[in-house]
Amino acid sequence: MIEIKDFTFKYREGAEPVVEGINLSIPTGAFVGITGSAGSGKSTLTYAMNGIIPHCYPGDFYGSVVLDSLDTCEASLTDISKVVGSVCQDIDSQIVSSIVEDEVLYGLENFGVPHDEIEGRIARALEDVGIADLRDRVIASLSGGQKQKVAIASILTLQPKVLVLDEPTAELDPASSLQVFALLARYAREHDTTVIVVEQKIALLSEFADLLVIVDGGKIRFADEPAAVLAHSEELLEIGVNCPRATTLMNRLAADGVYAGPVCRNVEDACNALLEVVA
Repeated sequence: MIEIKDFTFKYREGAEPVVEGINLSIPTGAFVGITGSAGSGKSTLTYAMNGIIPHCYPGDFYGSVVLDSLDTCEASLTDISKVVGSVCQDIDSQIVSSIVEDEVLYGLENFGVPHDEIEGRIARALEDVGIADLRDRVIASLSGGQKQKVAIASILTLQPKVLVLDEPTAELDPASSLQVFALLARYAREHDTTVIVVEQKIALLSEFADLLVIVDGGKIRFADEPAAVLAHSEELLEIGVNCPRATTLMNRLAADGVYAGPVCRNVEDACNALLEVVA
């Protein structure tokens, strides 16, 4: 679905490339988590995936980014937006309507979706994200988590093949964050949609992602299954990526020869592993 080859980009006002020599292949239907320290280049990487680069941010572009056979340098932003739907970090800046139904309807009208399809798409998207009961609510009255779901629903009505979200849980509490990730993982699985999430919460990413990408200094440091990436917890800490404490503990026990099992991604895994160790 997404093929990135030798991608390097320097913003027009920048002195050095923000990302350099990026190679990444993402299959259809994958749930991909991208993380890294502040300024590592992870957001720039996602801008290349949804066409914001090169169409909105000018600069020096090298290599290629191909989305569902569309080269982002050759295709128009309108054509790219028919393949990729994006949800930004600041939800309030993305919302344009005052009522939930109107917000979800907005994109359908802009893309000229046939009238006889609109009701079905709206109902299905609201149901998919679990907010069918909020259809007539005033958006200003909603919680942060509910607004996040409205923004996601408005994109899902367009039935994108790729969904890109930039720190979708940055302002949410742990329970709401978990709900959003569970929703995205379920949607990717049920609709064969490729989901790309930029997020600082590596514990959530490691729980739900099929592929975990670590960006460091504008380059990809790791790109593998979450367990394989988390095995490098000490190295991740050195580049500013904090692994779950349970993972770090068990990795240290493994390094000391006390534990020889698989990488633990959460507290439950670590507790079960410790019970085996002390048995």
